[in-house]
Amino acid sequence: MTTVNRLRPRRSCLAVPGSNPRFLEKAQGLPADQVFLDLEDACAPLAKPEARHTIVKFLNEGDWTGKTRVVRVNDWTTEWTYRDVVTVVEGAGQNLDCIMLPKVQDAQQVVALDLLLTQIEKTMGFEVGRIGIEAQIENAQGLNNVNEIAQASPRVETIIFGPADFMASINMKSLVVGEQPPGYPADAYHYILMKILMAARANNLQAIDGPYLQIRNVDGYREVAQRAAALGFDGKWVLHPGQVEASNEIFSPSQEDYDHAELILDAYDYYTSEAGGKKGSAMLGDEMIDEASRKMALVVSGKGRAAGMRRTSKFEIPEG
Repeated sequence: MTTVNRLRPRRSCLAVPGSNPRFLEKAQGLPADQVFLDLEDACAPLAKPEARHTIVKFLNEGDWTGKTRVVRVNDWTTEWTYRDVVTVVEGAGQNLDCIMLPKVQDAQQVVALDLLLTQIEKTMGFEVGRIGIEAQIENAQGLNNVNEIAQASPRVETIIFGPADFMASINMKSLVVGEQPPGYPADAYHYILMKILMAARANNLQAIDGPYLQIRNVDGYREVAQRAAALGFDGKWVLHPGQVEASNEIFSPSQEDYDHAELILDAYDYYTSEAGGKKGSAMLGDEMIDEASRKMALVVSGKGRAAGMRRTSKFEIPEG
């Protein structure tokens, strides 16, 4: 069984209605790391059957070079899910990276999708297990079960926070998706985001923040995105081309941090070597570095490399 790629760049995850050919065409030219073609909320019920075939056409004929290609199907409580999966994966499975499953409430819903994907892959002669799963947490039950959801299948690559449905499910007093509810002096989303992040990291998955619906308020988007990035999230949804650049920037290291991380890795590699004295810790300028420093630097350097960043400095072996 093929292993999925859980480290795909997902700084910006662009939502595109599967029923809108014009948007599907435009999305191919935008610098988003991931594009997900949506059969759920962005498609009216009467438009869903035709949208499946539109998505197949664009996956097979479009140029998605450099992008993670995802389709969001409808959730298992609807009548559309199995046909979404069968039509899209049979028709374009070789040009698809992941299926996004919304409103996941328990691990069995992920297992069911895994089994259906496996049957389709075997029937069509595709590599079994290559198509990943992105699990979207959108209500209290899903959050309570997020650890089991994260462990439900080796196909799972990401856990995604779906704020709009989640806010409605817990009766949060706000009509602006992602904004803090009035009357609460702290961050109302901190517990939710941290629980998703812990489940993701405990299972070597990525954690993705959901959308910010005031699409022309880029400053508001930046503020919400920076909150998730500061905690350690890997990326965020974008609903408008104007949000893509902000998301790519916020979920990438600064050039200064990236350079410093690479210097730490080079310095630690040298100082722990025979030539460097086989030291467990050493000084890099005014900073002491050790194994913990190396682990932290690996995170930053990994994100920088995934974003295509290039170093502007290099480690110099000290004289004498």
